[in-house]
Amino acid sequence: MTILVVDDDPEIRDILHIYLRNEGYRVVEAVDGQHAVEVINREAVHLIILDVMMPKWDGIKACLKIREEHDVPIIMLSAKGEDIDKITGLSTGADDYVTKPFNPLELLARVKAQLRRQTLTVQAASASNEITIDALVINKDQHLVTVKGQEIALTPIEFAILLLLASHRGQVFNIDKIYQNVWKDQSAFYSENTVMVHIRNIREKIEENPREPRYIKTVWGVGYKIEK
Repeated sequence: MTILVVDDDPEIRDILHIYLRNEGYRVVEAVDGQHAVEVINREAVHLIILDVMMPKWDGIKACLKIREEHDVPIIMLSAKGEDIDKITGLSTGADDYVTKPFNPLELLARVKAQLRRQTLTVQAASASNEITIDALVINKDQHLVTVKGQEIALTPIEFAILLLLASHRGQVFNIDKIYQNVWKDQSAFYSENTVMVHIRNIREKIEENPREPRYIKTVWGVGYKIEK
């Protein structure tokens, strides 16, 4: 599993990196909230440890931005220990709140608890709500996509496009139909590149070789499909 550590203090990032790595987690780092959003939009992350006080985007702004598109668990870190600060952090979408200075072992226990809860939530989902295509699994209720057991971070629009194609395997959807079904808009005033960019982004995330896609096929001159 991959954990994103977001803090402008390199010493804290180093300490957390060591403890998390020793528990077998893959760790990626970001130095501020804006950097964190960039990281989570390009790779699958299973949990975020997010400092509140940072330059550029602070943790509150970053958490709000992340929650627009991702359900990944977030543990906030802050030197502020007042109840109102905790309430603010949790109300923006954080799952837990730890006050600095913290015991790394306590934080590690909270990380494990959040990941355990997330795993149990996924396991509790009904199989009827899942679409399985080889190594690709799409859970409708959880808005969760995995490939070979690895969670893939898709935006809501990317998830909707993938679900549309996977729910109608063998059917070819042209760009107009994808736009109308996903955006729920009959307007002709949109760019075809919008859909094409989303398709490309999905392929980058779910395909081993996006140039030779295994799942989303292009039917030249017509549109896209996922084969039966």
